[in-house]
Amino acid sequence: MKKVIIVLTIMFTATFVNAQGSDKAKALLDEVYNKVQSYDNIFVDFKFDLKNAEAGINQETRGDVTLAGNKYMFNYLGSQQIFDGNKVYTIVPENEEVTIEDKSEDENAMTPSKMLTFYKEGHNYAWDILQDIQGRKIQYVKLTPIDSDTEIKSRLLGIDMGTKHIYNLIETGKNGTKTTITVNSFKTDQTLSKTLFTFDEAKYKDEGYFILRN
Repeated sequence: MKKVIIVLTIMFTATFVNAQGSDKAKALLDEVYNKVQSYDNIFVDFKFDLKNAEAGINQETRGDVTLAGNKYMFNYLGSQQIFDGNKVYTIVPENEEVTIEDKSEDENAMTPSKMLTFYKEGHNYAWDILQDIQGRKIQYVKLTPIDSDTEIKSRLLGIDMGTKHIYNLIETGKNGTKTTITVNSFKTDQTLSKTLFTFDEAKYKDEGYFILRN
């Protein structure tokens, strides 16, 4: 957030307030991060909303993800993605196709395993508005990417102050696209199948799927 400040005393006051806000925001995000890290596993059912008025885009869909450590199973747009800690398996039933690839080496890439912890690095923080949403106090923290070359203008991360869980993420792109992810259901420490993050290649071959390795 940039302001043109003429009077020196006002500048010092604003700097102090902004620093306080940044410290409060970081402290809240650290609390959320530590809580997320304390769970053995997490299940999130979410709504995904994509809007760009200029381009005439208005899309809404749902998905879910199960996270355990760095492993995940992600269901979205009729496809499923599994990461077993080494390989990423993308299963598309409509095309009867499976793509197998190595984990992305791009540390900045947004992946399901970073869905609840992406804010930990690469952003400047600012304390934003507090909203009452259906009786829940949602405190927003504004995240501004440190990398000026990114396509992301800013992100607003809504934190449920009662649970210290993420309620939603509102991302605004430099091209005017606004993406909102809202958590519908957040469950922790569920009993998971031992094979949940295991890809059974033989099963899909028997079902006639085309297996593509990248």
